[in-house]
Amino acid sequence: MINPRLGALPPYPFRRLAALLDGVNPGAPPIDLSIGEPRHAPPPQIARFLSDPSARWNAYPPVAGTPAWKEAVADWLARRYALPHRMIPPQAVIPASGTREALFMLGQVLIDATATGAPPLVLMPDPSYLPYLGATLMNGAVPVAVPARAETNFQPDFGSLPEAVLARASVLIACSPANPQGTLIDADGWRRLVRLARAHDIVLVADECYSEIYDRAPPPGVLEACRDLGGSLDGVLVCNSLSKRSSAAGLRSGFVAGDPALVEAFSRLRAYGAAGMPVPIQEASAALWADDSHVAENRALYQAKIDAAQARLGTRMGFYRPPGGFFLWLDTTGWEEDGETAAVRLWRDHGLKVLPGATMSADPAQADPPGRHRLRLALVHNQATIEQALDRLIAAAPG
Repeated sequence: MINPRLGALPPYPFRRLAALLDGVNPGAPPIDLSIGEPRHAPPPQIARFLSDPSARWNAYPPVAGTPAWKEAVADWLARRYALPHRMIPPQAVIPASGTREALFMLGQVLIDATATGAPPLVLMPDPSYLPYLGATLMNGAVPVAVPARAETNFQPDFGSLPEAVLARASVLIACSPANPQGTLIDADGWRRLVRLARAHDIVLVADECYSEIYDRAPPPGVLEACRDLGGSLDGVLVCNSLSKRSSAAGLRSGFVAGDPALVEAFSRLRAYGAAGMPVPIQEASAALWADDSHVAENRALYQAKIDAAQARLGTRMGFYRPPGGFFLWLDTTGWEEDGETAAVRLWRDHGLKVLPGATMSADPAQADPPGRHRLRLALVHNQATIEQALDRLIAAAPG
């Protein structure tokens, strides 16, 4: 009576971590660095929209978005990526309840498992955000997990895949800044991916939810590549949200933008299955997309914590300064421990909860996943807490 495809889903990373630490008591007051949940205060203007007595909480929200919301998102995309006027028309953007919902539901739109012959393939980074894998497996496709290791700047080399794999692929999911590694796809890399996807009739889905949390320079985006290649949005979608940009994860406010035909197909699906983003949340979201000042303040807080990590760690545990995002992707090889063993010890002896890299593998069955000797640390707490956590981490180093 239960969809058998559910059985193919591996335990979600945080459930796997909970099982790993079950029965292990923390050796110090706990500091949880495992979840990328922003802890900075959200912009105060959110409250004005949500508490307004005239807010339209009694209205069913328009699935395709209010005109004001659409205009705000399209204007932000044009401003952020220097796009020509109306390269992103209103019909090319649609709300979603965060990028996780969007990325998962897009699988129902983009994967056709009813076709005869071998099932379609979905190309994705390894390690990665596991909703990519969930969308793939639950829609009858086969994941192709492309390793993202240090030798390729922690980005997967999709262009090296065999022609037979590319010919069967329906979707290619790329993430920049990468979760968990924080590395970027540069402008030329995005252009190569757009060309590759279009040459093989693959839909390119760009997960850019960390685009506004960066270190020195704004990360390039897939829409810039579309602009450089003539302005067409054919076969390209981008997902983003206010969760990281505005420290408003609880608002559940994201979007999908790109190929108008694909956005229309997504809208058709959402008319049946999505709750829709409430009108007051769309109004608050429009205000946040229109304001860049709070984003700069938010970004500076993360940069200060990266500064602290660099000052304390230097080159220990393979530290590198991530150009995007707010994660550290640390190497346990020098500790002669894999990530799971190290995570247990850090919790048991030092009260640090961190996420083992192997829990984010897009191919859980492999013996040596790219994240096996890695730990993901989310620098989401305040400066003092992060500095305390870093000091504990250094104290935990063997020898």
